[in-house]
Amino acid sequence: MIVLYILIAILVFGFLIFIHELGHFLFAKKFGVAITEFSLGMGPKLISKTGKDGVAYSLRLFPIGGFVSMVGEEEESDNPNAFNKKPAWQRFIITAAGAIMNLLVGIIIMIILTSTNPRFGTTKIGEFSPDATSNQLLMLEDEIIKVGTTKVHTASELSYEIMRKGYEPITLTIIRNGNEIILDNVEFPQTSSEGIAFGLMDFKVYGEDRTFSTVVKNFYYSCKSTIKMIWDSLFDLITGRYGMEQISGPVGVTGAITNAAKTSTYSLFYLVVVISMNLGIFNLLPIPALDGGSLLLLLVEMIVRRPIPQKIEYGIKAVGFILLMGFAIIITFKDIIFLFK
Repeated sequence: MIVLYILIAILVFGFLIFIHELGHFLFAKKFGVAITEFSLGMGPKLISKTGKDGVAYSLRLFPIGGFVSMVGEEEESDNPNAFNKKPAWQRFIITAAGAIMNLLVGIIIMIILTSTNPRFGTTKIGEFSPDATSNQLLMLEDEIIKVGTTKVHTASELSYEIMRKGYEPITLTIIRNGNEIILDNVEFPQTSSEGIAFGLMDFKVYGEDRTFSTVVKNFYYSCKSTIKMIWDSLFDLITGRYGMEQISGPVGVTGAITNAAKTSTYSLFYLVVVISMNLGIFNLLPIPALDGGSLLLLLVEMIVRRPIPQKIEYGIKAVGFILLMGFAIIITFKDIIFLFK
């Protein structure tokens, strides 16, 4: 079975990479950019076939990336259909299309997951766990509307905010008997993983049946909460709450996909949503060698109304690529070492 789960992980990676590169490819074709190769995977070619459009469609050995090779993207070219000859706004759209496709795929899968869920959790307390500590201030039938300063509307939002903030006493805003009340210093049970403390939601909430309005509500707030979770993780990494040991590369993510596949189909597809949205957001960060770094340079070009010298642009991208690859190698070795612990 482990082989099957690893195969599922590879297929998930391949699918999300394909979707990302397809975004670049479709808009490059739309704007008439000359394309030499559309590759899924990196490393030596396994299969390559040139289509009637002159594009070599390739499958490469390592399923850890992919690319669309456009004329004039990484080199000077006098070809009138070269990437560097296109207007800045078209290059901006082509560059952003990959990340946007990943975000759209995440949204579409979230729609499917939400639409097929027969019941949803609310934020109204229905039952406390035997080891609950929050019931010192909370009561049955309390409806929690804020955790700290963050509004919550669904059980998944509530659970996430308590997990992230509940490792220390927190402030909750609730509705009790029709009145809005602020409770300070509410304590939750704690757990830890790899040295990071988390809060545990120590009560069960009431559910509500699937209707059109509850599906729309839970879809919207599930997407919002997932994106917030990704930004929170980046913030926590920058501020030092998370260290290098909490960052995962392809090997670590493969392990997570494998575990999710063992748990349930829902868990697997929700993790695909998180990874797809994570890819979209991460690629939009203004870091050299990522799409976001290129978008920042294009934005500067559109503001000053003249192209950035290609030598400078290529130099920035080359340095960023080297640093990114070095970081990826370190994370991969860390993930491999973790597997053998």
